[in-house]
Amino acid sequence: MDIDARIERRRRRGGEQRLVRDYDALSPVAHLDEPVGRGPVVERLLDHLDPVFDGTLPPNAYVHGPFGAGKSAVVTALFERLAHVSTRSRDAIYTTTRARSSATPRFVYVDLRETSSEFAFYHRVLDALADDPVPEHGVGTEEIRARLHGALDASRMGVVVAVDHVDAPGVDDADLVAWFAGLPSNASWLAVGRRDPADVALCEYTARDIAVDAYQRRVLIDVLMTRASSALARQALGHTLARRIAEWADGNAHDALAALFAAVDHAANAQRDRVREADVTAALADVPHHSVSLGTVFALPENKRLVLRKLVDLDQEDRRSVTATTEAVAADPAVDLSPGTIKRYLYEMAEVGVVERVQTAERMGKGRTPSRVELGFAPTVFRRLYDLRQ
Repeated sequence: MDIDARIERRRRRGGEQRLVRDYDALSPVAHLDEPVGRGPVVERLLDHLDPVFDGTLPPNAYVHGPFGAGKSAVVTALFERLAHVSTRSRDAIYTTTRARSSATPRFVYVDLRETSSEFAFYHRVLDALADDPVPEHGVGTEEIRARLHGALDASRMGVVVAVDHVDAPGVDDADLVAWFAGLPSNASWLAVGRRDPADVALCEYTARDIAVDAYQRRVLIDVLMTRASSALARQALGHTLARRIAEWADGNAHDALAALFAAVDHAANAQRDRVREADVTAALADVPHHSVSLGTVFALPENKRLVLRKLVDLDQEDRRSVTATTEAVAADPAVDLSPGTIKRYLYEMAEVGVVERVQTAERMGKGRTPSRVELGFAPTVFRRLYDLRQ
């Protein structure tokens, strides 16, 4: 942690000993500038990207590993730094081992959870490269792709595009292959996903795959303690409780951070100045096993997030069926959506795992057995982060 960060922590304290200093630093959807315990992964990625320091493009590659292994954290941090280096020294990079100067490729990060169409894909890459804003309306996909080709054809620098969450819900392998094939010849890509390379169509066009293993327990404890140090009052989280969360999370940093966030929120609501065993117990019950990424939840359109915000406050009775849930959400005066739209949203979100329709034992009339609506994510974490963003 640098001196400015240390000063800021004390300035924000203002003499009041509060448990939570910064919810954003605690958030499981936020990534640190320096990912904890992922130095070897950074080195493997830099080994792959090493040709850029000689002004040439690396081959296409696929980064893969289980949910919560820190793939996005590492790739986003690395590409942000490399993009900064490329912009700062657009004309040349000099190193102690390379006497000559070289044109440096540009670096662009694309998240397919937020980029769900061919137009949006090419627009995102072009917008990162262009000095002027790229229009979002009045132009078609062919025009945007042609502009992207023109921008790179006119430059002696290529581009390396990191495409994250290539197996996100709603992303089709065949479409991805076509989108990647439509990139200019002086573009290289680094796809990031969870599936084994043998199951990914894009890997027919890669020269290398880079595996990222789940976090070891001791490293995951360090992740939790680092976040707690940045976001909480001093000694607010004990090492024993961090170990308990890490053991429960079994290598998944997303779920571990969600559990920590929920435990802190539970303690803060009880006006405690540190996290207790009971807070962790409540938090572990709040985070579903095999949960969906909160990043996926927050990438949903605004109206769907609003429906979820109302949904997390409903009791079991109001969630006993899709119809009952729809009626309860529609009755909220803050929701300006028709019952038909709300029900459609619930079905669509069930298809991608954000919510789950669980068959109940009771039968209502002569119709089908109703489906109870269960959450696929940690409601406490979503509720707090959603409210903080409003």
